Amino acid sequence: MNDLEGLAPEQIERISKARERVIDSIGKNMDLYGVTLSIGHLYGYMYFKQGPVTLDELSQSMGMSKTSMSTGVRTLLDLKMIDKVWGKGTRKDLFEASSDWYQNFSDYFSIKWRKAVESNMNALTKSLNEIRAIKEEYNGDESLASLLNKDEGKIQDAIKYYRWLLKLIVALETGAIFELIPKEE
Repeated sequence: MNDLEGLAPEQIERISKARERVIDSIGKNMDLYGVTLSIGHLYGYMYFKQGPVTLDELSQSMGMSKTSMSTGVRTLLDLKMIDKVWGKGTRKDLFEASSDWYQNFSDYFSIKWRKAVESNMNALTKSLNEIRAIKEEYNGDESLASLLNKDEGKIQDAIKYYRWLLKLIVALETGAIFELIPKEE
């Protein structure tokens, strides 16, 4: 459905220009967070779209291949920024943008940060165990012990940080963050 249908050409042009400015801004903003500009534009386009769209409609409207659209849609689904929805009388997959910017922010960062925390905690734990094994193996070497104690302290500090970050992730996932920083009404 075209929500601009029935408007005067000048109105359509002005509204389209305003929307394109926002879509471009969304794309650039998402690019800063590691999502490609084109996927950011895809989300922006879907955000302004009235109702769900198919891959074919997206491909045609944005002038991109169906393969590119499929990749972009998959990325946005993984980031929970769009939803796959049911449509009566159609066999094609339909997708709709989530318009809750607060939830989009929470989902995006909790997904990305959780992956980083898991990866970094694994590396830190492995290194901490390795340092402790070296300390035990060379027990009595004070110079080596001093060096390893400093490294162990730095790793412990990093682990504390990642535990704190996990608490922030949980606050984002549960919505508790909004008790500290309320949403704008």
